[in-house]
Amino acid sequence: MDREQEIRERYAALTALLIRKGLTITTMESATAGQIASLITDTEGSSAVIKGAFVTYCNEAKILQGVPEETIQTYTVYSEQTAAAMAEACRKTYAADIGIGVTGTMGNVDPANPDASVPGQVYFAVSTAEKTRTFHISLAPQPSRLAYKLEVADAVCGEVMTVIRGLPEGRSTDGQNL
Repeated sequence: MDREQEIRERYAALTALLIRKGLTITTMESATAGQIASLITDTEGSSAVIKGAFVTYCNEAKILQGVPEETIQTYTVYSEQTAAAMAEACRKTYAADIGIGVTGTMGNVDPANPDASVPGQVYFAVSTAEKTRTFHISLAPQPSRLAYKLEVADAVCGEVMTVIRGLPEGRSTDGQNL
């Protein structure tokens, strides 16, 4: 089985788990450009769990969707703090159980921010009502933009599965009975 198919199967399992637990999810993606939301929606029945998603490639789009401008100015757009603010903002906007925020640099340096933009450095966060967890990954060079996005999506999937499995049975992330 090739790497892309393996990741797609992991997302099918994630979406099935979300459906089974009655949990909702949303994303605010920059570096992955909507790849995670796309993978979630590849499984039939996903409309029961994904409330919507944002692709916020530029800083202005992030700010318009609720990321504090001060966070980006203080920590740069390429930071765990910005990823956390993205995850929290989309979760709150859609009143979802789980929010995912992803920012970083894939294969090239951002000419507008060369000091903070390091190729292969990606930051993401998984937010629930109780806690926002942040992560940083360093990717080896990949053969294509899609390969970069899929590797990030795979890392995100693993962490979201961990969060979901840690939730009590029959309870959503906001503490409500399912």
